[in-house]
Amino acid sequence: MFENNKLKAIELLKLLIQTPSISGEEDLVASHIEKWLNESGIETKRSLNNVWALNKHYDSQKPTILINSHHDTVKPNKSYTNDPFDAIIDGDIIFGLGSNDAGASLVSMMSIFLYYYNSKNLKYNLIFAASAEEEISGKLGIAHLINKLPPIDFAVIGEPTEMNLAIAERGLIVIDAYAKGTSGHSAHDNTENPIYTAINDISLIKNYTFKKKPNQLGKIKVSVTQINAGTQHNIVPSVCHFVIDARVPNAYTNLEVFNIIDKNTKSKLKARSLRLNSSSIDLDHPIVKAARKLKIKTFYSPTISDQALLKCPSVKIGPGVSKRSHMANEYVKISEIKEGVNLYISLFNQLL
Repeated sequence: MFENNKLKAIELLKLLIQTPSISGEEDLVASHIEKWLNESGIETKRSLNNVWALNKHYDSQKPTILINSHHDTVKPNKSYTNDPFDAIIDGDIIFGLGSNDAGASLVSMMSIFLYYYNSKNLKYNLIFAASAEEEISGKLGIAHLINKLPPIDFAVIGEPTEMNLAIAERGLIVIDAYAKGTSGHSAHDNTENPIYTAINDISLIKNYTFKKKPNQLGKIKVSVTQINAGTQHNIVPSVCHFVIDARVPNAYTNLEVFNIIDKNTKSKLKARSLRLNSSSIDLDHPIVKAARKLKIKTFYSPTISDQALLKCPSVKIGPGVSKRSHMANEYVKISEIKEGVNLYISLFNQLL
């Protein structure tokens, strides 16, 4: 019976790939997830494009584990040679947008939730949630959903980690920087060129050393990733805009990092958001101990997920490979999903 559920999950993944679900446009894919769960005998709830369910014998006196993955995708990049929405199967491989990030984790988590759904006398409650807008860290995804759920003691987030357990991940700040100047004809001296101000600030950002000792997540990684100024060769522009991407370990808060960069640069800075902070879990937490017992590798993740929007301890684990995410001709292996489901079950058996 359980092997049949794995096959059903893979069929669902094909359907999800074939249903475009770019962030903010996930209505149809959320409906497919609802239908799959309902047809499996699971009562669901929905708010906007977020779908969730509580285990059948939910008990408010017990601690609760959230198992969550997202069903939205990025836009397909222009290098695709396959149809990103075709769900092509070639041997052990399923191609398609969202197959690896994070469709494989999503359907695997749906399978294990179904596996435990009717179980009595579990030590923990289980809540499964399929959330929207993860790829844009939107306010209508997990940030919206978490306020509708019962209290959560800890969360397991499904993302492609090769079924290794991420026990911490860096936070993220995206900063828009505006170097101001005085516009004018390039032949005259009565101008102040904002591009030169931006160059100086970018050089400082590149070479700045943050004083706090790096922790397990390593040093702060600050990169300038975009720059734009000017309209033609003989006009000094009045402003130069550049974008700063800062990946923040838990030695600092996002606000601390923003203030340090702001203090040491001349450009006017504006953070798009300060809410995507780093996340971590205690190394003595039961799920970390369970992973070690099963010889599951633990690691510190450089990438960000919905963990950043949760206020409870959390880990990240799922089938697939992180480096395949957002690539052209994205794919996941069917064997990775099957093995991932088995490992999820082994891990949760240690807890439940």
